[in-house]
Amino acid sequence: MRLATTIEAILYLQAKPVAIADLVSISGQEKALVEDALMELMEDYAHRDSALEIVETNQGYSLQLRAAFQHLIQDFVPADLSTASLRTLAAIAIKSPLLQTDLIELRGSGAYQQVQELVETGFVRKRKQTEGRSYWLEITDKFHQYFEIDSLPLDFAEKKTK
Repeated sequence: MRLATTIEAILYLQAKPVAIADLVSISGQEKALVEDALMELMEDYAHRDSALEIVETNQGYSLQLRAAFQHLIQDFVPADLSTASLRTLAAIAIKSPLLQTDLIELRGSGAYQQVQELVETGFVRKRKQTEGRSYWLEITDKFHQYFEIDSLPLDFAEKKTK
């Protein structure tokens, strides 16, 4: 098996940048051979019609998605939300649509950052209030798809109207 193929497997399995010293240690090969194999691998990816590439970073070498495909991450990679963001998302989902000022009263000023994160991940949409300076916050179709929720239970809707 080619050393370049072994290094490709190591980079894939590590899923983070790997230093040359670590590649040498893991592969059991000399540094010069590892460097040559890395250059071969990088050249191979550069000439392939591939969504992946080998990139050198400050921490080492990494097998990663090309920049042209970064837009797919939001659709396919699960969101990594903090507990606070999940609680904020739950409050928005239960009361949707909800004025951002009401959310801040409910969750505190940290909710501003959480709302920004939820908008960036596509779970929440902000609309400017027609009268006033606040925003309406509402959950998106992505929220329903991601959490596999067709609609909120009726008891939530009943509580909203009371």
